[in-house]
Amino acid sequence: QVQLVESGGGLVPAGGSLRLSCVASARTFTIYTMGWFRQAPGKERDIVAGISRSGGTPYYADSVKGRFTISRDNAKNTVYLQMNSLKPEDTAVYYCAAVVRPLGRSATMVYEYNYWGQGTQVTVSS
Repeated sequence: QVQLVESGGGLVPAGGSLRLSCVASARTFTIYTMGWFRQAPGKERDIVAGISRSGGTPYYADSVKGRFTISRDNAKNTVYLQMNSLKPEDTAVYYCAAVVRPLGRSATMVYEYNYWGQGTQVTVSS
């Protein structure tokens, strides 16, 4: 079983920054890719960023490239999402997710992830 707990969401004005954290607890699984997704009201859950266990060549959605940075600390079983230059359209519930099998490629789809956190609300005011 894997538990993921997100933190760091909140209300921020446009142009501001937030840093999301996700701590994973995994007793019997190795966590490979970790990702951040977001879901706005009435919309589908979409990938924001993903990072492999080695941390090499993270994936970013086009809408956040140059503004968001994903990183991870395997020793702490934690993944981070640094969000800068936030826009009102970034408002959503942000979810942390984990893959517990080696895919050998980037995981960008909801169905590829095995475990999910409860989500943290990010609201960007205009």
